[in-house]
Amino acid sequence: MNVGVLAFALAWIFGLVGGGGPDLVVKTFPAQLFVTLAGVTLLFALAESNGTLERVATAALRLARGDARALPVILFFIACAVSTVGPGAIASVALVAPMAMAVARRAGVSPFLTALAVTNGANAGNLSPVSAVGVIANTKMAEAGLGGHEIKVWAANFFAHFIVGAVAYFALGGLRRSGSSSAEEMAGTAPLDARFSRPQWLTAAVIAAWIAAVMGLNVPLGPAAFAGAAALILIRAAEETDALRRMPWPAILMVTGMSALVGVVERTGGMALFTSLLARLARPSTVNALIAFVTGVISTYSSTSGVVLPAFLPTVPGLVREMGGGDPLAIALSINVGASIVDVSPLSTLGALCVAAVADPEVSKDLFRRLMMWGLSMTVAGAVLCAVFAGPFARL
Repeated sequence: MNVGVLAFALAWIFGLVGGGGPDLVVKTFPAQLFVTLAGVTLLFALAESNGTLERVATAALRLARGDARALPVILFFIACAVSTVGPGAIASVALVAPMAMAVARRAGVSPFLTALAVTNGANAGNLSPVSAVGVIANTKMAEAGLGGHEIKVWAANFFAHFIVGAVAYFALGGLRRSGSSSAEEMAGTAPLDARFSRPQWLTAAVIAAWIAAVMGLNVPLGPAAFAGAAALILIRAAEETDALRRMPWPAILMVTGMSALVGVVERTGGMALFTSLLARLARPSTVNALIAFVTGVISTYSSTSGVVLPAFLPTVPGLVREMGGGDPLAIALSINVGASIVDVSPLSTLGALCVAAVADPEVSKDLFRRLMMWGLSMTVAGAVLCAVFAGPFARL
């Protein structure tokens, strides 16, 4: 069941029970967040439907030049680049993982290392200011009085995933890989066609203009993305019907439903109660590690963007008040990192996409087990990283 459906129902019930009235769920509906998510995902659904994103990934494959040792590194940065510019980690892994698993198999790179390279790379760019998940994190932080830290949010998340990705690469023998072949032989296809068609060039130009407008002119993400999408549809660079089918409507419903539920719970006093319970366990000196661990455990089996970030980021100011100290920005960064660094788990969408990209059932079963163990270990790794680095990042 989509948790967003349940969240809307609970928000309505809590509004009635808590004295907020039957229309409280409508008042707390995150309209701005919905417009932003719908606009961004529509723009990149158009880019996916006409093959633009596939051409970008294909062109990037040539960078490996047949070197198996370089392949995991290339895959990390391909997934990171795709995720950074807008569609987020789920769309990035969905695009890159099938190609990556096929290429890695022919290059002799293990599915486990390939999956970690792709998922950590996608997550490394997942909180960029223009990505869908970055929008969620920054919006919720701004609502909690922590706006204006978009670059720190992205940098802290990138640093954490780069570190764990590098550890995975060296620990799993990335430098010991041998073998060389052409990029075409790696892909197991005819010569890779990285040429862009006219619609794909137009799509790339519109997306580049959108990113430049958002970053340089501070135009609103959602409406600008809708403008870019409308332009592509009007000039017939992409098919509207196919793009609408590709949009992640379940994820949008989940995020907006959880946001509405959290808003209702906050207005009826529930978040204050939750914050006080969490403050009893934490101290200013340990809160970064604790909050990263707690959000990591929850995120291993639930949605980071749809459940964890909307639920935990609003608690930061109250948590600091209850504890009598602490750095609110460091705590927020710890929530972001702790919740996302475990998303290699096959119970999450990213890990599940990698497992689904493996055709051999025995190999996929082994990959499921390895990703589960790695994802659970990341709850501790995230806590350690946040204990050491969250404070310095917040003070930069």
